[in-house]
Amino acid sequence: MAAFGELLDIMDNLREKCPWDQQQTIESLRHLSLEEVHELSDAILQNNMDEVKKELGDLFLHILFYARIASESSDFDILQVMNSLKEKLIRRHPHIYGNVSLHSADDVQYQWEKIKQEEKKHQKNPSYLDGVPSSLPSLIKAFRIQEKAAQTGFDWDNATDVWSKVKEEWLEFTLESNPDLKAEEFGDLLFSLVNYARFTKINPDDAMEFANIKFMRRFHFIENEASKSGTTLDQMTLTDMEALWQKAKNIEKI
Repeated sequence: MAAFGELLDIMDNLREKCPWDQQQTIESLRHLSLEEVHELSDAILQNNMDEVKKELGDLFLHILFYARIASESSDFDILQVMNSLKEKLIRRHPHIYGNVSLHSADDVQYQWEKIKQEEKKHQKNPSYLDGVPSSLPSLIKAFRIQEKAAQTGFDWDNATDVWSKVKEEWLEFTLESNPDLKAEEFGDLLFSLVNYARFTKINPDDAMEFANIKFMRRFHFIENEASKSGTTLDQMTLTDMEALWQKAKNIEKI
């Protein structure tokens, strides 16, 4: 608590005395906050706990900064942020702070969404899909949309049926000749693959990022091997590059 108080004092000091901090608004910080979240995501995927700690600190700074700016216009302050969070956590965990009995993580998630919908009853035309940010990357957004829809009971019965849907979408994609419609069918195919990933307990965004990292690692290997031999990729044949790609794969298996 003492460290938290010191951080608040530092935030006040920076806001009052630092020219850069004085100029910031909630809007100007938004893209910087997104960058911090992605840096945290990178650290987590790399399993670098020192970096995770550092990035959490950077993200925490942004939370303090937003609250400090909002307090200047009397919209809210950090205490109200914390109290709001505290009340929500208690309200959405009746199995901990009430007399509700839940026995699985799925039950807890379903209860969370049910309470969330109750809280939104005053809104005009509330939807179970509310709360999925429009700015989310498409792959993550598809995953969250499917999760929320499934919590209403609108879901497949088993992974076999989901895979049949993937094959159906693949066939529709291959048979479509209109370029615009083909792009639409490809989107349907990706959406069905994300759904299959969800059913098989795979996070599709993590899986895609690991695939990106793997491709980059192997491609860098090809570049380095080419450099060692005094050549460049544009001077190599595809057969030569494929041989180095296979070499990179075999090294990873050792």
